[in-house]
Amino acid sequence: MAQPLDNAALDQLFDKARTHNKWQPREVPDELLKKIVEHMKWGPTSANCSPARIVFVKSQEAKARLKPHLSPGNVDKTMAAPATAILAYDLKFYDYLPRLFPSADAKSWFAGKKEHADITAFRNGSLQGGYFILGARALGLDCGPMSGFNNAGVDAEFFAGTEIKSNFLCNLAYGDPAGVYPRSPRFDFDEMARII
Repeated sequence: MAQPLDNAALDQLFDKARTHNKWQPREVPDELLKKIVEHMKWGPTSANCSPARIVFVKSQEAKARLKPHLSPGNVDKTMAAPATAILAYDLKFYDYLPRLFPSADAKSWFAGKKEHADITAFRNGSLQGGYFILGARALGLDCGPMSGFNNAGVDAEFFAGTEIKSNFLCNLAYGDPAGVYPRSPRFDFDEMARII
């Protein structure tokens, strides 16, 4: 049976976690990136559809391919990050449902139903993106998620010839506190939620 996390864990995942923009000069090893994926893949998705696809941009060559597609305000911090994840989703995720959800003919729920499939891919890929951030934080990394980039350019550069579409980018590193902006306010419970 699951037990509540202690306050230190909640702080690391949520309460004191911050979006980072500057990085310590420390490498992020490939094995750590693999661990993020190994953990995040267990988060629930509709019919286990698992549409998330991730490209980790680490090499100078790959960074040079990504750079022209970044908004100006995201260039420096992304080029300085030891790793940047392109969080994407596969619009043809349903081709894998016979393997991932063998208990039903789930592929028939989506094949030939583009609008339903596209919404499902985006929704569940975004959900997996949230699991990704929590997984990275749980393993001691800091994150800089962002949406300031040209999706069409990134898709052409990294996903040409596929049905994979970029959703958001996430810089991964050990954050430098000097790059953290003052925390913005959040809604109170009654402003964003209700119990009925």
